[in-house]
Amino acid sequence: MTDREPTAFEQKVYDFTLSIPRGRVSTYGAIARAIGCRSSQAIGQALRRNPYAPEVPCHRVVSTGLNIGGFSGERAGAEIDRKRKLLIDEGVRFLDESQIAPECLWEG
Repeated sequence: MTDREPTAFEQKVYDFTLSIPRGRVSTYGAIARAIGCRSSQAIGQALRRNPYAPEVPCHRVVSTGLNIGGFSGERAGAEIDRKRKLLIDEGVRFLDESQIAPECLWEG
């Protein structure tokens, strides 16, 4: 989190992220395409700064290959375990420890 107001770009990312239904996930790439951005990494950086979590459900955004991706600036460890638990609690199915079932993908 940060002590500054979100930029207009970050707010676009957060607004789109709000539309991802419970029990589903979207990808950094899908969000980038939906808001007219060319960088999945920029989406990840905006979500890393999400001051509205968990109301803006950044945990519902995963990598393009439907792997769990990062969370709170981490790529492994306790934060990823927390992201996985949040997703499971919402009904997202996993094929293994990090691979999300394709039927859980929502592309808006």
